[in-house]
Amino acid sequence: MNKRLCCLLLALSSAAGPAHAGSASPQEIIEQAVQAGLRATGARGLALAVIEPGKPAFIRTWGERNAAGAKLEPDTIMYGASLTKTVFAYLAAQLADEKKLDLDRPLADYLNRPLPDYGNLPAYGNWGDLRGDDRWRRITARMVLNHATGFANFAFVEPDGKLRIHFEPGSRYAYSGEGIMLLQFVLEKGLQLDVGKELQRRVFDRFGMRDTSLTWRPGFARNLADGWKADGKPEPHDERSRVRAAGSMDTTITDMARFATALVNGEGLREAAHDGMLRPQLPITTRSQFPTLQANAAPAERVAGLSAGLGVVTFTGPQDPGYFKGGHNDSTGNMLVCLRVQRRCVVILSNDVRAEPAFAGIVQAALGETGMPWQWEYGPAKTSVP
Repeated sequence: MNKRLCCLLLALSSAAGPAHAGSASPQEIIEQAVQAGLRATGARGLALAVIEPGKPAFIRTWGERNAAGAKLEPDTIMYGASLTKTVFAYLAAQLADEKKLDLDRPLADYLNRPLPDYGNLPAYGNWGDLRGDDRWRRITARMVLNHATGFANFAFVEPDGKLRIHFEPGSRYAYSGEGIMLLQFVLEKGLQLDVGKELQRRVFDRFGMRDTSLTWRPGFARNLADGWKADGKPEPHDERSRVRAAGSMDTTITDMARFATALVNGEGLREAAHDGMLRPQLPITTRSQFPTLQANAAPAERVAGLSAGLGVVTFTGPQDPGYFKGGHNDSTGNMLVCLRVQRRCVVILSNDVRAEPAFAGIVQAALGETGMPWQWEYGPAKTSVP
């Protein structure tokens, strides 16, 4: 038995109980792990893609796409949530590779007037709130993509709803969708780029992602996934009409398999730019990802080797470097986990947020033990199924 199959069998035993699978194939082991996870969590739908090595090897769906019982399929339109941020980071890496964007130049340099002078814009962010705090002048694209702007996740989570900078930009990690929206604003207002069209041309069209968009298409309604919330209640799919690089993407598991393949292979990027996107750049010193503005943890409570890349989080484990990105809302749980050297990935899209505790077992069944920091991502309560 080869080393990888041995790892997969060990994963199955932890995720789905004893196996009668001395000769089970990797796909059978994944199948059993997913079925065990769905039974344990009660989740109604899940889509999975496995990339190995460097090409799609397995795409499969389970369950339902809506409360009427329609089947979830590989071409069902699902909400990408914050996986949008990684796709956007790929665009930024391309622009930097072409010398159209300097990741370390202050974003203020690209604007015709001071950021607060643009005011509070519903389509982007509450830039007017930053008046009187000139630290916004030091924020760079790299800081945005490292989640080091000093912003909260969004201004609306602040007690008074006002955007503010909580620490010196670039000094530490604190997840922020508002930061991503700042970079979108600068690309559109400063570089005169249409981010939706640029992503369509540079990423979605280039990689054959035919059913992916940052805005709603009427054709999506034909095969659309609604969602289920933590209390088991169904949630209709939101028809997002505005491009938001922080999280407006609709996609399919087939398309996300194509993106993960491009990402792991560095398609459309020179080697140095690809390495620059996925290498560790900013050490992460918090106990968990959320709440976003928590204090630094004591060294013994931190995840060793955990760092921010560009639009991903990097980690070290028994199979060498890895990186990941999650996506979440009240009715969505998504996850991308990749092993960099082996060019192997798992992509999970679930239209039921209750599926998230099953992700660790599913990823282990597909990739073996990776060292993926599940407790940092989700907290102990969502790390594994019962």
